Amino acid sequence: MNRTPLKQAKTIDNVFNSAYWHLSQQDFTIEEIRQKLLRKTDKIEWVDKVLAHLIERGYLKTNFEFAVRFCELAYSNEQGNGAIKGRLQQRGVELTDIERAIEHVMFEQNIDLNILASARLSNKYDNFLSTTKEKVYSQMTTKGFTRAQIDYALSIHPQKDTLRSKLSIKAEKADLKIEIMKLYNKGKGKKVILQELTQRLIDVSDFENVVYQLTLCQEVDFYESCQKQLAKKRYVLSDYNEKSKAYVYLMRKGFNSDEIKEAFSAAVDPE
Repeated sequence: MNRTPLKQAKTIDNVFNSAYWHLSQQDFTIEEIRQKLLRKTDKIEWVDKVLAHLIERGYLKTNFEFAVRFCELAYSNEQGNGAIKGRLQQRGVELTDIERAIEHVMFEQNIDLNILASARLSNKYDNFLSTTKEKVYSQMTTKGFTRAQIDYALSIHPQKDTLRSKLSIKAEKADLKIEIMKLYNKGKGKKVILQELTQRLIDVSDFENVVYQLTLCQEVDFYESCQKQLAKKRYVLSDYNEKSKAYVYLMRKGFNSDEIKEAFSAAVDPE
């Protein structure tokens, strides 16, 4: 969307008035005010003269002074250095001025970023029942805190044990039998099924019993499944190297040696 053209300044006083008006609304960096004034006039010498006057009289802060004030407000709002640096850079402040300002304010106010992160986390969450670990880390990172600072804040939170990951929440709702069948139908062997369910934090304490029951009712047959997976490939089993490749392939699918040997016995080499 195009900006509406501003009425152009006819005199340098018009440029001064524009600058005073903007600064009465909020603090701006030198570069921000420069860009606003350049919309009022194309006379660079007027803009430079106005800026120099504003800085000299204290109406416009130097970038370092602006950054110091920004840091003071940010820390009071429990924001970390990452957010401070990012926002100040977006507003045209040089990194050297930003780092000097951060160092200055942290020293003057005795800022401990671990404690600041802890304060923000405690004020935001009485407990973590309505959120997830991923969301907490994302929100705290957005506010400028590092992984180590977030870890520290969580370590001393009184309700830290209520924080769970998306994976663990999903795992609690999982039906072990259904999850086993999903992986079995994808051609996975017992070993790989167990590994994948464990990685997904699903409770596998009853795994062996569930697999046994599924086998009894013939919903699961790993010997048959192994043969099907072998049949999908065109390994020449009469060739030693090919047979070795087939063995490794089926092992990686999660089948055991007995299931693989039976699959080999039942297989017929493709012509």
